[in-house]
Amino acid sequence: MPEWMLKKDNYLPPKDKDGFIQKNIISILEIISRIKMDKNNRINKFNINAVTKLIAIFVMIVFVALTKKFTFVIISNVVLLVLINLLSTDNLKYVLKTVLGIGIFTTIILLPSLLFGYGNNILMILLKVVFSAAMANILACTTKWQELVRAVKAFHIPDMFIFVLDITIKYIVILSDLSLNMVYALKIKSVGRNKSKNTALTGILGTMFIKSKEFSEDMYSAMECRGFDGSYNICEKFKFRLMDYMCLFFVIIFILIYFYFDRL
Repeated sequence: MPEWMLKKDNYLPPKDKDGFIQKNIISILEIISRIKMDKNNRINKFNINAVTKLIAIFVMIVFVALTKKFTFVIISNVVLLVLINLLSTDNLKYVLKTVLGIGIFTTIILLPSLLFGYGNNILMILLKVVFSAAMANILACTTKWQELVRAVKAFHIPDMFIFVLDITIKYIVILSDLSLNMVYALKIKSVGRNKSKNTALTGILGTMFIKSKEFSEDMYSAMECRGFDGSYNICEKFKFRLMDYMCLFFVIIFILIYFYFDRL
């Protein structure tokens, strides 16, 4: 046996900070967790089908955007607070966190308007943006992605547009899982101090690009073999129940309130 194999190895690798790897892992996990929400988190608590919710939220956002009356904006945000209180705790935290970030960003963007004498409109614009963002997030939190795709198909949106949205969401999850495994492998294999962390991250991005290209080619071949012509067919039709009619009735009342304050 060689003598060097009998000697004790006292090598101690220099310590290095792995904060950059840890941050990437947390970021990827956040992306996956937002898309892979548990079934309980996306439960249809309002018992309203996706078509009705999509119509109601779209109409409410449009009329709030069109109004010039501050009173109607206040009423709309009061309705928003009532709807938010009906959400589960997890969905409530998610909606409030998202709306808070959008509100802060909007406020920063609108601050220069104070210099030009348009400060009176800042609060109204801010409330409109918060209302629109919150309603969109409520729709996302209480509706499954498959139901949203079916609802969009019911409005005769082009199939190619629906196909791009559907495939994008699915492959975000697949590529995120792949990148997460690669970052974990990088963390496990990292020994000692790495002075070129950016190079390692660039390698991961390059590999992700190559894998996404391979996935797209494999998917195209598989869909071509199965005779997919790009058309989406809805197997299950939406059924309107009592809550759906109540929701539509509420939307009509909302529109009437808009026209009432618009005349004043």
